[in-house]
This record gives sequence, C-alpha cells and structure tokens, in this order.
Amino acid sequence: MTQANVATPAGGSRIVQRVALVGAALLLALAVAALVGARYGLLLLIGLGFGIVLEGLRFGFAGPWRAMIVRREPGGVMAHLLAIGLVAVFAIPLLASHGSELVGARAPVGFAMVGGAFVFGACMQVVMGCGSGTLVNAGSGNPVSLLALPFFALGSFAGSYHLLWWTDLGSLPVIALDGIRGTIITIVALAAVAALVFRLGKPGHRAMPRRYVVAAVLLALLALANLAVAGQPWGVVYGLGLWGAKGATALGADLSGSGFWSAPGNIERIRSSLLTDVTSLTNLGIIAGAFGAAAWKGGLNAPLPKLPARAWIATVIAGFLLGYSSRLAFGCNVGAFFSGISTGSLHGWAWFAAAFAGAYYGIKLRPVLGLEKR
Repeated sequence: MTQANVATPAGGSRIVQRVALVGAALLLALAVAALVGARYGLLLLIGLGFGIVLEGLRFGFAGPWRAMIVRREPGGVMAHLLAIGLVAVFAIPLLASHGSELVGARAPVGFAMVGGAFVFGACMQVVMGCGSGTLVNAGSGNPVSLLALPFFALGSFAGSYHLLWWTDLGSLPVIALDGIRGTIITIVALAAVAALVFRLGKPGHRAMPRRYVVAAVLLALLALANLAVAGQPWGVVYGLGLWGAKGATALGADLSGSGFWSAPGNIERIRSSLLTDVTSLTNLGIIAGAFGAAAWKGGLNAPLPKLPARAWIATVIAGFLLGYSSRLAFGCNVGAFFSGISTGSLHGWAWFAAAFAGAYYGIKLRPVLGLEKR
C-alpha cells in the first residue's frame, strides 16, 4: 500500500512530463509552419523524428563502426546498409523520373574528398559522434558533444570557405548510378558488402539486434520523407556551415573572398531565416528530438566526465576537423555515406572506404588523447 502511494505521484508526474514533451514538439512545428510555411513545419517534424529514432533506439554510426572494428560485431554496420538499401530502392528511380524536382547527394571523387573522409572517420571516433551523432549527443546532454558541436559548425564554415581551392587539386567527374539499372547495381553492391561484413564478424556475435532493424526501417522512411518534402536527400554538414557563416557575417566578416559563400544561392541563404533552410531545420529537429527522447527516458542528467586537459583540447580540435573535413568530403555519414550511396553516387562508396579506414586509427587515438583508458 505504501509503495503504491509513493509510486503513483511519480508515475503521474512522468505522464504529465511526457504529454508536455509531445505537446511542445507539436507546438514548435506548428509555430514554424505559421511563420514560414507548412513545408518547413513538416521538415522540422521529420528532423524531430530523426532525433527521436537515433536517441530513442540508441542507434548511430560511430558506435556501430567501433563495435565492428574492436569487437567484430557487424550488426550496426549491416543495419546501416539495410537502411541505405531501403532508401535506394525508391530514391534512385525517383531521381530518374523526377529530375526537375529532386536532386541527389552526388559529388565527385577527388584527392580532397578522400582525404577529408579519412580525417572525418578518425575524428568521429575521437569524439564518438559523426555529424548526426554529434547533434544527437549534444541534444541529449553529452558534455563532449556539447563542446564539439560549435567547433564542428566553425569547421564546416571554414571548410566551405576553402572548398573550391581544395577541389582544384583534382577530381573525377560526378559518377552516378541512375534508374532501375543503377538501383539493381546499388542493391547488389550493398548486399555484397553486408555479406562481407557478416563473414568478418565474430561467430556468435553476428546477429542484427531487433532495435537496429527497427531503427533502419524508420530512418529509411524518414529519409524518403525528407527527399520528398525538401527535394533533396537528408544532410547535416551544410546546415552547420551555414550557422557559422551567419555568425561570421553578424560579426562583420566579408565572405566575398570565398567562391563558395559568395555564390548567389549561398548569399541568399545567409540573408534568409534559418527556418527556411531545409538542412538547418532538420538539424535543429534532430537536437530537439534527441532532447525529447532523452527527457522521455529520464536520462538528461549526464555527469561531466573526469577527463584530462588534453582530452578537452582534443575534443575542440577534433570537433573543428569534423566540420572542415566533412565539407571537403561533400558530407558526413549522413550526407555522403547514407544519402550518397542511396541516391546512386560513387563518392558515397569512396567516402565509406576512406572514413572506415580513418575510424580504425581514430579508435587508436582515443586512449592516447586521454578519452578512455588503455
């Protein structure tokens, strides 16, 4: 009896908190829709969905890659490939039939692109978060990601500022797989990589957790919704760079010396509200969705980790390099790997190979930098 009396208020309070979280999310989306249009309110809801799925199901990119490299557990990587395949089945044909309305995440393979992906892979293991992972972890209150995120934005802005210089070092033309034929080739390639990853996995640890399957399906649905509503695939890096560009111009910086930021389309985005930039909206939605999912579970009180000074310095540097390198690589795990491959771009495959190699060395760096015990 006493236990029931004690539990009831706590349970009732939890219900009220959860109802308030749902209500706040809907009100936020409605406010954006009222201010700038229904399309943008819907995009914020899609971003919230990304954040809720990634945080609520404890699914990301950096952790599963680490699990495969360190413990030979392939489930997470296989879930990534599953989600990409589900998107590709619909996205590649849609791009072929609606080329005037939709664009893919397609970019050239070049020296800077491959090098940027390698550096990104290493740095995402240093801070244990990729582009979406840093947003999710910051939203759920992770101190390391909260520190890395603003430097990620600064790095993305700086990388964009210098992007044309880097791409002039040399690159191939954009190579993309289109139509039904491109879809089949992509699915076969994904299946082959999944089979290889499965075979390399440790016997007895090869199963894909159910929550990973659920997360893969939900992410695929959200990514397709993003493509349909935004007219472009799910991305992260451009939005963060835009935040940096807006901050720089607010402080009086002249961006006319950058071929990237002086382009008419980018000038217009700097002048316009963040609420009308599709990538910024989904980024903000991811942060808010992760916050909501963590609050729903009661896990917002993350303690400040006891790390040496060199670890915090490494977090700042790695955060900046995450932004800079991902801009040179034409995206992070989301914009290049996930959206690149799922819309038929060869650069997504090159990014995957280079970033995975970088992740191996990033894992080796963590104990050296004081981010974990040897």
